[in-house]
Amino acid sequence: MRTRLLLALWGHLIAAGTLPAHALAAPVTPVDLRQAIAAALSQNPDLDATRSQIQQAEAAVRQAEGNKLPQVNLSLTGSRSNDPLNAFGMKLGQRHVTFGDFDASQYIGPSSVGVEPSTLNNPGAVNNFNTRIELLMPIYNAGQIQSHVDTAKSYVRAAQSGDAVARQHLIKQVLMAYQGVHTARAYITLAADANKAAQEFARVSDRLHQQGMVLKSDVLSARANLQEMKIKVIEAKNAEAAALDQLALMMSRPLHEALDVGAPVIPKLLPGTTAELRAQALAKHAGINALRNQIDGAGHQVKAARAERMPKFNVMARQDWNDKQIGLEAASYTVAGVLSWTAFDGGITRAAIDRAEAARSELAAKLRQAEAGVAYQVGEAQRKALEADEKIVARESGVAQAEEAQRLIKKRYENAMATAVEVLAAQAQSDKARADLVAAHYDAAVQRAELQRVVGVLSVDTL
Repeated sequence: MRTRLLLALWGHLIAAGTLPAHALAAPVTPVDLRQAIAAALSQNPDLDATRSQIQQAEAAVRQAEGNKLPQVNLSLTGSRSNDPLNAFGMKLGQRHVTFGDFDASQYIGPSSVGVEPSTLNNPGAVNNFNTRIELLMPIYNAGQIQSHVDTAKSYVRAAQSGDAVARQHLIKQVLMAYQGVHTARAYITLAADANKAAQEFARVSDRLHQQGMVLKSDVLSARANLQEMKIKVIEAKNAEAAALDQLALMMSRPLHEALDVGAPVIPKLLPGTTAELRAQALAKHAGINALRNQIDGAGHQVKAARAERMPKFNVMARQDWNDKQIGLEAASYTVAGVLSWTAFDGGITRAAIDRAEAARSELAAKLRQAEAGVAYQVGEAQRKALEADEKIVARESGVAQAEEAQRLIKKRYENAMATAVEVLAAQAQSDKARADLVAAHYDAAVQRAELQRVVGVLSVDTL
């Protein structure tokens, strides 16, 4: 019987249109901060770009290491020529040269020494197909190839550090959006409470005016204040919707898809003195480490440029087949060792070395600047995080005092001992104190996350 009554009441509320909209919607499973961050890290376009940079750097390592291995080239060349030199060479490569090709019949003794062999000088067109396998092996290159490998590996580490920078920045942005939802909802509660207080003040003002205890202007002021509070409620709800949309965008979720958040999160305050946190930041900050790896790579580029001054030795082995048609006839091989040393290149190598050293010096200057900047950011972030905690204590005390003052002013107004201006001022002060407390909690969460980020330890586990 009880179940039937509940179902009947439910149907009546739906038919009457009095059931709240959220009661009709399907329940939404809240997403906690860890889930929100995981979704953002797996689908964010900025991180896709940094991952592509890592893949490029890793491919460069494989490319550089490939230069250590022998290179095998396969080729098939078809040619046709009646040029005397080329035609004779192709026939010779095919091992088909005969005495007739030298016009031996035209030689009748010493008196024919000045006779020009017609066949040799005017051969017919010759076809040749050259099939070749060639092996090139680097033996000694003064460490140039290894320098290129080391450079590429340094850039892989730099790209990985860059990815860590992007990840930490994204984690902070997700936290801000996530806590922004809770902050907006706190403002909704405050606005709703202020709206109720405005309604009560309007009711009391109207009653006192009917009793002749207050002026008509007090009633009008109370009604104007009520309309203002209604606007505040709308603004707070819009702020909540905007925060949810922002979080959905970071998570790459469709904006039309319902989204809710789990419990609020306040990151842990990093312990330690400013000097200790600065030392930790200089050791762990991903941006600093990215620059250090770039400097390391630039140093290997200097070594590679200097290797151009040194002698190099390489080996070549080649197998050829020449025939009038495609085939493996008339085989021959060639083996060669090549020792090369550039004695003079017009200063090209020296300029390349200077350029590489200047690039390394530029990165070193950027590193010093970045280290100083991070040291400043750590101190500033720590000060703001501690200041945010102190603000919470002060705001909580301010809320208590403002609410008590509002209660006293309201009681005096009901006894015709205070003006409407005093009541509205007390209400505004109370609303501001409560709003400042909400903002202080949000600021504390953001500043603690920022401190973790500049120190270089921000992650899901440290929040």
